[in-house]
Amino acid sequence: MKILLLDKNHPLITEQLLAKNFILEEDFTSSYDEVCNKIDDYDGIIIRSRIPLDKNFLEKAKNLKFIARVGAGMENIDIPVAEKLGIKLINSPEGNRDSVAEHVVGMLLILMNRLFIASNEVKNGIWLREENRGDELLGKTVGLIGYGNMGKATAKRLSGFGCKVIFHDILPNLSDEFATQVSLQELKEKAEVLSLHIPLTDETHYLIDSEFISEMKNDFYFVNTARGKNLETKSLVEAIKSGKVKGACLDVLEYEKSSFENLEMNNKDLKYLLDSEKVIVTPHIAGWTHQSKEKLAQVIVDKILFSFPE
Repeated sequence: MKILLLDKNHPLITEQLLAKNFILEEDFTSSYDEVCNKIDDYDGIIIRSRIPLDKNFLEKAKNLKFIARVGAGMENIDIPVAEKLGIKLINSPEGNRDSVAEHVVGMLLILMNRLFIASNEVKNGIWLREENRGDELLGKTVGLIGYGNMGKATAKRLSGFGCKVIFHDILPNLSDEFATQVSLQELKEKAEVLSLHIPLTDETHYLIDSEFISEMKNDFYFVNTARGKNLETKSLVEAIKSGKVKGACLDVLEYEKSSFENLEMNNKDLKYLLDSEKVIVTPHIAGWTHQSKEKLAQVIVDKILFSFPE
């Protein structure tokens, strides 16, 4: 099989697939149109997010048997068209679920204990104790929306902090030793921390908006390591100003480019978040550890070799 690699990934992908006699071609610079013009030469594609695989692209890929995305989200692929054309879709959420879960916990600890703020104050000669009292995770009810790989890994870690973890998911009967499945209404009534672990779809675009926030019974902390457009940013800003949202941990932003490689900075709501002491922002790195880079790649290779054995 002849495979086109459109993004740089861990070298084990190349090493292991070459060892199994796949033919590989790397192309990390060609434009969308340039790739479209040659895609019918390939049996498979391995991607991250550089190029959207839309209807036009997929219909030109006459011989394509699979698309493998090194990561979890698949929103840069026109899934219905790919499925209609019989193209197998492969992703690797197992590879970075642990790094995402650790990032969630890390951001919450930093935010709730004012660690960045206090550290910067001391470095600038300011010694404030009462003003920097923290808020403990112990005893908090954490509500997760989405209970796939990321949600489960996050629940496992938060349960170790003495949290009561509840979750809502569109699939039934997912409760386990770390978290209890509830209705969305019950989650809104009980959660003191809200964390998103969902894909970006038509149904989840702007899932968290002013109406959703207003329906939360408690003032709450908000965490998003899913996709930026799961959240309507202006609604979050309003909720932080009003005190409904006590603080926010954002690894993803509505204003990211589709490639996730840069950010549209000219926006008043984004500026408010970046200037606020109640917000921690990281550059889409929750699933971006040294270990996850290797694990993501290994999962992809394993799934390709399982689906297309010698």
